[in-house]
Amino acid sequence: MSGLLLVGGLFLVAILAPWLAPYDPSFIDLKEVLMPPSAHHWLGTDPLGRDVLSRIIFGSQVSLKVGFVAVGLATIIGLLVGATAGYYGGWVDLVLMRFVDLMLCFPSFFLILAVIALLEPSIFNIMVIIGVTSWMGVARLVRAEILSLKEREFVTAARALGASDVRLIMRHLLPNALAPVMVSATLMVAGAILTESALSFLGLGVQPPTPSWGNMLTAGKDNIEIAWWLSVFPGLAILITVMSYNLLGEGIREAIDPRLKE
Repeated sequence: MSGLLLVGGLFLVAILAPWLAPYDPSFIDLKEVLMPPSAHHWLGTDPLGRDVLSRIIFGSQVSLKVGFVAVGLATIIGLLVGATAGYYGGWVDLVLMRFVDLMLCFPSFFLILAVIALLEPSIFNIMVIIGVTSWMGVARLVRAEILSLKEREFVTAARALGASDVRLIMRHLLPNALAPVMVSATLMVAGAILTESALSFLGLGVQPPTPSWGNMLTAGKDNIEIAWWLSVFPGLAILITVMSYNLLGEGIREAIDPRLKE
């Protein structure tokens, strides 16, 4: 419940950002450069005099977009690959799972860095790249579920009634395999947000002046000796967000797994 409340609060902050932010996040005020937290700027200002609180609030929109779009894409790919491999088995399963193993051999973050180096850094490219490099765990999870479910009586009955392979997978197997996928997807959102923050911190993610928690940390690194608030507050935003999704994922897992209630 704590995770659900925190995630709900983050949703509200992202949606209501234009009304919650006290200042324009891109407004430059050279008279207010590197001001510490005060009554006028609750979380201080950055090297260009921009309000840190406003930039953190608008940065939540970037994290929300990246987390859900990237994980949504990864989940769709994982569902299709895992369901196909688990249902058909044989050489189809062998080929698809060896491809999954091949993808897992590459360190995901360095693979993302290599791809981004060839493309223009943008929030759209970040979302797509994180999505197409994060689906392997979902595929393995769905495959294991499908292998178990396809031997059940309700699948045999549906097949006897003339249901096609596509109908069996989409209407009977996948809906019954979604519970563990929900847990995995919730935890993957936290990972996607961390990845986006790391890329933005390295200058390969969301580009200024668009506020992102990762590129805010870059400004904090450059001024850490004289402006501690530039590192602490964006870092806390990332910490709280990732912790929220992890708590939510654990809560969902406990709610849908009866073995944990014993």
